[in-house]
Amino acid sequence: MATDLRKQPNLDSVTTINRDGSHYYLHTSDVKGKWTFGRRWVAGLLIAVYVLLPWVQVNGSPALFLDVENRQFHVFGLTLVPQDLWVMFFGITGLGFTLFFITSLLGRLWCGWACPYTVFLDHVFRRIERWTEGDAVARRRLDAAPWSAGKWLRRGLKHALYLLCATLIAHVFLSYFVSIPRLYQHMQEGPLAHATAFGAVLFLTLILWFCFGWFREQFCVIMCPYGRLQSALTDDDTVVIGYDEKRGEPRGPKGKAEGSCIDCRRCVNVCPTGIDIRNGLQLECIGCAACIDACDDVMKLVGRPPGLVRYDSLNGLQGRKRRILRPRVVAYTILGLLGLTVFSITAWRRAKPFTADFSRMRGQPYYADSTSVRNHFHVRVHNKRNQPASFALHLRNAPPGFTLSGAGQAMDIPPRGEAGTPAIILAPHASYAGPAILVIEARVQPGDVVLTHELRFLGPSTHTTP
Repeated sequence: MATDLRKQPNLDSVTTINRDGSHYYLHTSDVKGKWTFGRRWVAGLLIAVYVLLPWVQVNGSPALFLDVENRQFHVFGLTLVPQDLWVMFFGITGLGFTLFFITSLLGRLWCGWACPYTVFLDHVFRRIERWTEGDAVARRRLDAAPWSAGKWLRRGLKHALYLLCATLIAHVFLSYFVSIPRLYQHMQEGPLAHATAFGAVLFLTLILWFCFGWFREQFCVIMCPYGRLQSALTDDDTVVIGYDEKRGEPRGPKGKAEGSCIDCRRCVNVCPTGIDIRNGLQLECIGCAACIDACDDVMKLVGRPPGLVRYDSLNGLQGRKRRILRPRVVAYTILGLLGLTVFSITAWRRAKPFTADFSRMRGQPYYADSTSVRNHFHVRVHNKRNQPASFALHLRNAPPGFTLSGAGQAMDIPPRGEAGTPAIILAPHASYAGPAILVIEARVQPGDVVLTHELRFLGPSTHTTP
């Protein structure tokens, strides 16, 4: 691992990558302050939600349970089957434009405060690193020291704790797909009994260990697509973290320079991506506010007002008025509300305990013999409840002579399962006068739920498919 303790951040290259392409490993200093305190509370809340959500039951299912095996997806009481997944397009679209709206107003607030990668890296893995290896100065000293029993012990303990945390995160992630009870059952039965699940957990554990143990901030700088979108989503009125150059320059020691910045480099030392915020807004900045707390602390020590580095827009830092309502904000608001509104209405309509699919069977559109005309359909009913149910088929307001085979015969549906049956409609030649629109209904018990669908009955006078 290449090291360069004197490396200076600049605007021509990424600090975390050396000239030879190797990884420059950052050792960020710890920082305290109101923003750091707030971020830790938010991180603790988000981690608690991540861990506890599979335990929370809503309508007999985990609050968020993507049951791929049974092809059912439970989202806060809303149960979707594969036929309903198109509904999620509107939900994802609405959330996406909501994120664009937040970014256009507040910059990379998501990255610094709520991104799962940042939450785990800053508030779990970096805390472990500080606990096992000491502060930034001690970690740099340990890096430069030759390998010894003490160094092996500290590094081994750190990576053992990293591996343990990565394993726990991976197991919680798997519980969103198999549920907590089944996860516990899988763990008791051994890895070979559930090789796919074990392989997924092992793969995710190793990826997390690699990312949080070595790759770290480079994921945000190199791989995260959201960081690349930032420049397209923000403008000079977006709230970002910036340095007040008018107040801070010329920088220098107190009493020897007119500017408020004493060039202590505290803002650089605490930056998790290794930038110097005094060089202006940069791609690597994730909006974590560590530099704000660091600078405010120094300003307090030298008797100068805080806010030299602060949340503000580029216009605000230049002393110009900041606009809140701009065309991009209005556009993102409308698109976000449109997506979420369509999703809410559609989800409410689809949030029924039972759904049914009615389709014509493959083959000929109709069958005719000397006495009758037959159309073959297939009906499949999905039970989204965790109790058994049954359904029976009926024809509604059919022309005289039309009959449905097996009408009124009950078919059992397992809890959170589905059941299907053929539906053969017959019409004597004397009753058939051309294509007819028939209404077939599936009456589901318990609850006396009636699911209806219009079908087109075809015969010798037409070859049109429905």
